[in-house]
Amino acid sequence: MIRPKIYLFGDSITEESFSLGGWGASLANHFSRTVDVVLRGYSGYNTRWVLKVLDKVFPTSSSQGGDSGTEVAPIALTIFFGANDASLSDRCSAFQHVPLHEYKDNLKAIVFFFKKRWSTTHILLITPPPIDEDARLRYPYVENPHGLPERTNEAAGEYARACIAVAAECRIPVVDLWTKMQQFPHWRKHYLSDGLHLTQGGNQVVFEEVIAKLREEDLILESMQVDLPLIADIDPNDPIKSFIYQELE
Repeated sequence: MIRPKIYLFGDSITEESFSLGGWGASLANHFSRTVDVVLRGYSGYNTRWVLKVLDKVFPTSSSQGGDSGTEVAPIALTIFFGANDASLSDRCSAFQHVPLHEYKDNLKAIVFFFKKRWSTTHILLITPPPIDEDARLRYPYVENPHGLPERTNEAAGEYARACIAVAAECRIPVVDLWTKMQQFPHWRKHYLSDGLHLTQGGNQVVFEEVIAKLREEDLILESMQVDLPLIADIDPNDPIKSFIYQELE
């Protein structure tokens, strides 16, 4: 039995998702013994840059010297970009900015790349999170001579709505993280560590929302097959029998 995979594809919020309390680590724990959760996170990247490297990040089996006919599609894939695209074009992170219309086109191109490659894979979009502008001033990533936040919550909301529109056009599910987090009164402190990246509480929100969307696609832990017998299913009087049975399957 080949254990199925779920890919997590995104920027730093994805790259950091396997840290302590991260949403990716929680997914890996949730699906332990049934699914391999594979991380493909690239800190600082936007959709423009990602489009240039899709084939490198997800090479085909044939490009690696294997048989292209043996490639197994992942059961699910999360695409989580937009926080960097939404950097303001006249602020200190302008080099990461991607205009809104291009962001939408890029995001559609990324989705179509995977739909063409893996037609059976469940693709899930995640919007950028909300922004705490005061915290962004306290925790700048680059030199900020103007003393202005390089991201705003208003801009993040525009890119979140664009992500939702792309999901509707592509007929795939989406986690509206921008809206979901702001439903909690103290979201700035509880969900964001530096005005953009996530606290453990923020990571928990992403984990719960992703699990909920996967359930809507019938990707439910209880229905998935474990790859080897559970200890409770092994006969203490004849343990080897369980493994012989697995080989016959």
